[in-house]
This record gives sequence, C-alpha cells and structure tokens, in this order.
Amino acid sequence: MYFVEAKWFSEGYVPTIEEYMEVALLSAGYLMLATTCFVGMGDVATKESFEWISSNPKIVRASGVIGRLMDDIVSHKFEQSRGHVASAIECYTKQHGVSEEDAVNVFRKEVENAWKDMNQELLKPTAFPMPLMERVLNLARVIDYLHKDSDSYTNAYLVKDQIASLLRDPLPL
Repeated sequence: MYFVEAKWFSEGYVPTIEEYMEVALLSAGYLMLATTCFVGMGDVATKESFEWISSNPKIVRASGVIGRLMDDIVSHKFEQSRGHVASAIECYTKQHGVSEEDAVNVFRKEVENAWKDMNQELLKPTAFPMPLMERVLNLARVIDYLHKDSDSYTNAYLVKDQIASLLRDPLPL
C-alpha cells in the first residue's frame, strides 16, 4: 500500500476518493494496531478472534474510517506544504469539484456515521468477548481525542499538559 501511495505522489496523481480510501485505510495501520492490541490478552484472544479481526469486520473498518478521515481533516494542509500524497480532502475536492470546507463537512458526516457503525456493533450480541471489542473502540477513542481540533498526534505537545494532569491527578473509579 505504501508503494501505491509513493507512486501516486511521484506521478502527481490524485486518486478518486474511493481509490484513496481503499489504500489509505490499510496504510494508516488501524487494522494492524487493532490486531496488535489482542496480543498478550491470554485466553481471551483466541485463534478465532485473530481470524475475525483479520477479516476487517465492520467495527474495525469504522475505527479506521474515523482515524483516517479525522487525521486528513486536521493535517492535510501541513502535509501538502511538505510534499505528501493527496489526502482525502484533495481527492474529494478534485473529484467532485467542491470546496475544501464542503469536503470537510462530508467527511465529518462520514466520521459520525462510522461512530454509529461502531456503536451498533458494540450493542449487538457477538461471539467475540467484549474486551476484544473494547480494544477497537479504545483505539478509535484515542484517535478521536488526538484529532478532535488539531493534529495532536503529530504535535504531541498540544496534549502534553492534559496527559500529565491525568497521570498526576487520576480520575477516581
């Protein structure tokens, strides 16, 4: 997937939003991160659990959509200024001939729908233990927090004080 993105960049190609999302959801690594979260969970994470998550179920895809689009919304200007493959914003604006603001509004709605998909998956009975599902949910929560208003993933100093406060003065259980 990284090779595809590198090829797009070197050729100056701006893919359709559909092409972009197919590649970007994999290259962003959310499926890999969600799978890695299962490691070390003992008997809770069975062979079937790893097979299930490897099938990229709806909850994992929703988590990836949340992360990828929220990241693109807050970081695309910086990434374009330093020379980067087109983000979802550039792909959508070029393909549909709309403004950046319109593209951002479309993607905020897609993020909202992805949260609905996650909630739907968490509320329906499943053969997979809730602690596994919670790992995927928590990954989306962290990404949501880091990309809510700014790119705090890239610029960690933006959340340094909040994290220090949480560690210094933890919330009571």
